[in-house]
Amino acid sequence: MLQLLAVLFFGLAAAWFGLAVFRTSSMMRSALSLLFSMAALGGLFLAMEAEFLGVLQLMMMGTEMAIMAIFMVMYMMDPGGLGQMDMTHQKRLAFGAGFAGGLLAVGVAVGVALLSGWGRVAATAPAAAAQNRELGIEIMERSMLIFETAGVTILVAMIAATATAIRRRG
Repeated sequence: MLQLLAVLFFGLAAAWFGLAVFRTSSMMRSALSLLFSMAALGGLFLAMEAEFLGVLQLMMMGTEMAIMAIFMVMYMMDPGGLGQMDMTHQKRLAFGAGFAGGLLAVGVAVGVALLSGWGRVAATAPAAAAQNRELGIEIMERSMLIFETAGVTILVAMIAATATAIRRRG
């Protein structure tokens, strides 16, 4: 019962803060809402007994927010982000496109869920050590090239952003 309450709490918190990212008119508040949403997602993983994914999510969010702060300071007119901003310019078109995209996403998700042979739901989850081992094998075998490529791409982007932001001296 306690686990169900934790899953509901963290799930609703993640959805609420995820919605708040787009409802505020401040860059700083949007960034903090994103941080809280992703932290709640990490808590959701921990509540569902996926300890490795929960801790990984929390560690990645710490790093991601540090990188985002660097970009905010480098490229934004108001790096503190406390000034008001308007995220949409064509409000009716943006609302319509968002609504249509949401309906399409729900339709695709329902279609995939109904048409795919997912198999039976497992009666019990594997132990935490078995989950970590299986996840490690997945990451180190089939998905290794994807993770390595993504890591190098992010590193190159950070170096390029820093290099373009530095003023030339001399």
